[in-house]
Amino acid sequence: MKQFLLKCFTWWSSQTFGTQLWTWRFGELVGQDDQGNRYYRTRGGAIDPTLGFERRWVIYNGYAEASRIPPEWHGWMHHTVDVPPTQENYAAREWQKPHVPNMTGTAQAYRPSGSTLTSGRRPAATGDYQPWTPGS
Repeated sequence: MKQFLLKCFTWWSSQTFGTQLWTWRFGELVGQDDQGNRYYRTRGGAIDPTLGFERRWVIYNGYAEASRIPPEWHGWMHHTVDVPPTQENYAAREWQKPHVPNMTGTAQAYRPSGSTLTSGRRPAATGDYQPWTPGS
C-alpha cells in the first residue's frame, strides 16, 4: 500500500505511475549508469513534434537528485552529444575522479576545517585577525 501511494503522489522517490506508463508505451532503454539510474529516449529515436527533438529522460534509482547524473550521461541528456555512453568507447582519464553527487544536507557533506559542523574543536585564531568593533 505504501509503494502504491508513493507512486501516486511523489515524484522524488523514483517514478510515478504516469512516468511508468509513458516509459512503457513510448520509451526505449538506452542504458544504465553505475548508480543504477536508467536512461530512456522516445522509441526509435523519434523526434517529438512538440519539442522538435528527441525526448530523453532518466528514472533515478532512489531519490531524484539531478546531480546524481554522471558527466558522460549529462552530455547525452542535454543533447550536447548525440551518442549515448553505451554506444561509444568512453574511458575516463587517469586524472579524473569518479563522479560523486552533491551531498549537501547529508552526513557525507563536505565540511572544511573551522566549520561549526565538523567534529572536534575549531583551531584557535592565529593573531592575524582583528575583530570589528562599532565606531572604530
